[in-house]
Amino acid sequence: MVSLSSPRMFQFVRRHIHDHLTERRIHRTRLVTKDGRCNIEFGNIEYHNHVSFLVDFWTTVVEIRWRFVLLLFVASYIGSWFFFSLFWYWIAKSNGDLIEQNRTDGHVWCIDNVNGLTTAFLYSLETQTTIGYGGRALTGHCRGTVALIIVQSLIGIFINCFMCGLILAKISLPKKRAKTVTFSETAVICLKKGTLCLLIRVANLRKTLLIRSQIYGKLLRTTVTPDGETIILDQVGIDFAVDVGKDNLFFVCPLTLYHVIDTASPFYDMSEDNLQLQDFELVVFLDGTAESTSSTCQVRTSFIPQEVQWGYSFLPIISRTQKGKYQVDFSNFSRTVRVTTPHCVHCFHSEPGQHNQNNNQNKHHKQGIDNPGFEVIDIQDTVDVTKM
Repeated sequence: MVSLSSPRMFQFVRRHIHDHLTERRIHRTRLVTKDGRCNIEFGNIEYHNHVSFLVDFWTTVVEIRWRFVLLLFVASYIGSWFFFSLFWYWIAKSNGDLIEQNRTDGHVWCIDNVNGLTTAFLYSLETQTTIGYGGRALTGHCRGTVALIIVQSLIGIFINCFMCGLILAKISLPKKRAKTVTFSETAVICLKKGTLCLLIRVANLRKTLLIRSQIYGKLLRTTVTPDGETIILDQVGIDFAVDVGKDNLFFVCPLTLYHVIDTASPFYDMSEDNLQLQDFELVVFLDGTAESTSSTCQVRTSFIPQEVQWGYSFLPIISRTQKGKYQVDFSNFSRTVRVTTPHCVHCFHSEPGQHNQNNNQNKHHKQGIDNPGFEVIDIQDTVDVTKM
C-alpha cells in the first residue's frame, strides 16, 4: 500500500513544483502582470535623476507603500514633539527652572512644571496637539517662549494638513477603482460574425459606471528589422471593439472585446499549431472616468501565448430572471467551450465557401443592382423621337 502511494505522491509533488516554477518563469517574463503592475527595473540612474524624485516630493510620498506612509506619519509627529522639547528644555535650563538647579527666592519661572527633559517632551506634545492638561503652561515672563509656541503651533498645523492630505490621496487613488474592473483569465480565437477574431472579456464589478471608456491594446514582441537591428519590446497597436462601438461604452454589464484578425493584424501569420510557440505579450488597456468620483483610471492586464485558446468561445453569462431582472453569472466569466474554428487565417480565407462568396460579391459588384428609384425608359421610343 505504501509502495503504491509513494510514486503517486512523488509525481504529485514533482508536478506541483514544475507548475510553480513555470508560473514563476511566466511571471518574470511578463512586462505587465495580470493585475496591471509593470514588471520593469531601472538601473544605472545618475545621481541628479534621484534628486528629481525629491523635487517631486508629493508624488513620491503618494506612490510609496502604506507601511512607509505609516512610518512617516509616526516619525513626523514624534520627531516634531521631541525636536521642540529640546528647545523647551533649553529655555527652562537657561532660566534655572530645572530641579537640579539652585533657585533663589523670588525666582521667575518661564514655564510652570517643566523641570526636566521628560516634562519638556510632555509640554511639547500638549502644546502641538492642543491637549492642555493645565499642569504645565507659559508664565509670560519670557519673550522667547511666546515666539517658540507660535512657531510650534504653525508647524504642527502644517504637519496635520500634510498628513491628512496624504492619507486622503492614498485612499482615493484612481488605481483603487481599477481593482473592481476585471478581465478574463484567457483570451480566445474563434469566428465572430463570419470573421476570425480574438476575444477578451471585461467586467465592471460595481454598479457605478465608467464613463467615456476607451479600449485599446499593445502587442509586445522582439522583432528584427531588415537592417539586422533587434528591437526588444517592439510595440504594435491592437484595435479592440465591441458590438456597441469602440468609445463611450455603456459599461453596465460584462462586455466581450474582439479584435478582427485580418491582413493588417499581427496575428495574421499565426495558426493553431504555432500559437504556443510564439513569443509575444498582449497588453490590454481600459481607460475611463469613475462616475462617483470623476477621477480618471486605467485598468491593465496582459496575455501570453499560453493564455490564448485557439478554437474556443466564452460561455454566456447574462440571463434574465422571472422577475424581469438581468443576472450576471460570474462563475462562467472565464470559462470557455470548444467551437468549430478554422485552423489558421489563411485556411479561413482559402475555403471554397469563402471563394464562392467573394466571387458572388465581385460579380454582383460588376453587374450592378437595379435601382427602383430610376424611371424605366424605352430605348426604341427614344430613337423614334430623335428621328427627323
